[in-house]
Amino acid sequence: MRVILIILIGFFSLQIYAQEPQLAYQYFRNGEYEKAASIYKELHEKHAYNTTYFKYLIDCYLQLENFEEIPKIITKQLENFPNQEYLYVELGYCYQLQHLNEKATYFYQKALIAIEKTPNLGYLVGKAFQDNHLLDYSLLAYKKGMELNPNTNYNFQIAFIYGEKGEIENMFTTYLDLIASSENYFSTSKTYIGKFITEDPESEYNISLKRLLLKRLQNNPQNSWNELLSWLFIQQKEYSKALIQEKALFKRNSSSLSGILEVGKIAFNNKDFEASKNSFQYVLENNTNINDELVAKLFLLEIDMKTNASVETIDAQFQELFTQYGKSINTLKIQAIYAEFLAFKKNDSKEAISILKKALKLPINEFQKGELKIKLADILVFTNKFSSALIYYTQVQNSLKNHTIGQTARFKIAQTSYFKGDFKWAQSQLKVLKNSTSQLIANDALDLNLLITDNAVKDSLKLALKTYAKAELLSYQKKNIQAIDTLQTLINTYKGHPIEDEALFKQAQLFEKTNMFEMAMNNYFQIITINKDDILADDANYYLAELYLNKLNNIEKAKEYYQKIIFDYPSSIYLVDARKKYRKLRGDEIN
Repeated sequence: MRVILIILIGFFSLQIYAQEPQLAYQYFRNGEYEKAASIYKELHEKHAYNTTYFKYLIDCYLQLENFEEIPKIITKQLENFPNQEYLYVELGYCYQLQHLNEKATYFYQKALIAIEKTPNLGYLVGKAFQDNHLLDYSLLAYKKGMELNPNTNYNFQIAFIYGEKGEIENMFTTYLDLIASSENYFSTSKTYIGKFITEDPESEYNISLKRLLLKRLQNNPQNSWNELLSWLFIQQKEYSKALIQEKALFKRNSSSLSGILEVGKIAFNNKDFEASKNSFQYVLENNTNINDELVAKLFLLEIDMKTNASVETIDAQFQELFTQYGKSINTLKIQAIYAEFLAFKKNDSKEAISILKKALKLPINEFQKGELKIKLADILVFTNKFSSALIYYTQVQNSLKNHTIGQTARFKIAQTSYFKGDFKWAQSQLKVLKNSTSQLIANDALDLNLLITDNAVKDSLKLALKTYAKAELLSYQKKNIQAIDTLQTLINTYKGHPIEDEALFKQAQLFEKTNMFEMAMNNYFQIITINKDDILADDANYYLAELYLNKLNNIEKAKEYYQKIIFDYPSSIYLVDARKKYRKLRGDEIN
């Protein structure tokens, strides 16, 4: 019994000891510095070697403006641990806060001199200066440490400090110097650089990086500069420029077309079909790999589909691919896309379903089955066979729960339930998806959930929402005229309802698809008139600008509405694109 008692006492003592640092930190976080200081003081006295406790104790005293105590405890610590000379920085900072600048400078210099005696102190002294926002001193410390000990590398710290100081060119130069010294630094440097780069090519940071990279490319050509330029142009959505860099890389090392394939795919996903087409044509001209060839041909075919080539032409291209490569696992993706084409473009759902069911009998893995079943279910929704579609979606959701494919299936279950007017079940699925690992799925789920929630408040029977959902289903089924008429009924019946602007916007997009551009314009004008601060107002202005530019050939009007985005909606997702197009229409020189 006595042994058990001793064990219990020891156990509880350990628990109390473990809780002390946590409690001190909690007090510190809450701004209760006196309570935190009393605990950290005890911890420091018990564990004088623990620099974390000591640093927090100093910070508590600084917050409490207990400037008399700091020199005492630092002096004592240096007596016990003479190698902790970075503490001179803390001592100097204590005097600086008291406006005793001469004393502060004296101790800062002592810290820097300590590096001369012990070069390995460079990091600790530099970090101490950096933690106290003494950035110029921090730079001196890191640079001195590297100078005295060439085996050390504090360039990441130095680059970070330049960033904090707003010395952007120095920051980028330091990162680029790191890459020049070793390719091993490429990935990490690019990650840090990426924190300052935006999709706006007119951003000060983007311009500075481009200028530095071009200069290095002229003076000392190496692959890293082309790779970074390609990456920069992709961030700026300038895919044709990225392709130029990837071609230059391929000419130097023709072992892989992966960079060009990647540009082509990204350009395709962002609807820059010209850059995408050029990428995949280059792949076909230079490939030695059948997989690359298949990918390129499929994307070129999809570009033709997106750019409204005739149904007959597309079908002939598919048949050519099947004649050349057959219908096997190797062409599974082509078969799936062909099925979509048959259902959604050629209106031959029966043949599309047959192709997908045959493909499911091939020896494929669970992920491939999941993707095929989702496409099959999509076509079943297209043909109003909701129950069968939900069975396939549910099978995928159950078999691949934690994978993006499974989460996509769950979203499709919610969307199908929404189409049917079962909003309660739809929302139960959407709430699960708000934490999806795929940001795109999470965003889509949030948007649909908000649509249901926002438009069900003033309509207990949800009649307006059911009509809107019906119109969305008709649109999904390519029955655009019926969808337009259904939305018109909704707009006429529910004037002033929260769903009115959604209906106007959806109808405007359908008007554009059916080449009724004047009608689309009228809807966009109505959205802006209802409320210029509405969530869809910036969308309406942007689409007006696009209409004037691309369909009505009215440059002045296009400029007017791009300008509205720039000045009236500075937080709009269309801002960068609107600014770019406005500058181009205005005739600015854009390199």
